[in-house]
Amino acid sequence: MKLFLSGVRKLRRRAATIVTFGLLGGLLTLIIIAVATTRGGPGGGGGGGPRFDPMLLVTFPAAYELVLSFILQIGGLFALIFGAAIAGSEWSWGTLKSAVARGESRSWYMLSLFAAIAVVTTIGLLVTFLIGVAAAVIGASIAGIPLDGLGDLDAITALGDPLVRGLIGIITQGALGFAIATLARSQLAGIGAGIGLYLGGAFATIFLPDVVRYLPAQLASAAVGASTRFGGGQPTVSAVAPDVAVVLLIVWLVGSLVVALGYTQRAEITG
Repeated sequence: MKLFLSGVRKLRRRAATIVTFGLLGGLLTLIIIAVATTRGGPGGGGGGGPRFDPMLLVTFPAAYELVLSFILQIGGLFALIFGAAIAGSEWSWGTLKSAVARGESRSWYMLSLFAAIAVVTTIGLLVTFLIGVAAAVIGASIAGIPLDGLGDLDAITALGDPLVRGLIGIITQGALGFAIATLARSQLAGIGAGIGLYLGGAFATIFLPDVVRYLPAQLASAAVGASTRFGGGQPTVSAVAPDVAVVLLIVWLVGSLVVALGYTQRAEITG
């Protein structure tokens, strides 16, 4: 518990934490304010089918769901980068070596560090959600949209299930970045490889959908049904069932940690 609390306090002040979640919150705010100031109408284009009205981003209670959906869809990439940055720094900065030198268990130290990453990630995403809601309120005022649905408790309560499922997916992607950076013993290598896997998986859905659907990013989307929320798309034929996706995400989470801890336990720590 002492290592865990120390890790949380350390991560709270780290530049990686501020930059990661600051960028996510800033990007979300810019999108919402841009929508409000342009007062865009429903999506245009030819063909039939429903259109996504961007003004729903500043119309409550729909704004609650859309802000959360946006965070859950791109939060995994930010969590992956964050996990890789923290794990890689343990090797490049010599922090792990110092901990081992003072008698700490390698595996317990790394597990406590990841637990701290998971907690800070969860807090960061919740703060980002509040920032998004505040931006939506400001956007609604700019666009002249009433805030009648702001206090809709049913809409707020309904966010609980997708939030929990989404956090499982996001933390799992953070664990993947954590494991990659641990194996690479480098922040840059871990971040680069993680982003490559994330973007490569998104691109590979075009020609390998039945394989790629089992990667963490795709499972995270399937777990919360993200394809039906932000953008008005329809679920893909190859999408994994939500409950199955959650189970597979937990398998990925445990597997990533086992690999990271196993490597750390056996690695030669020098430098």
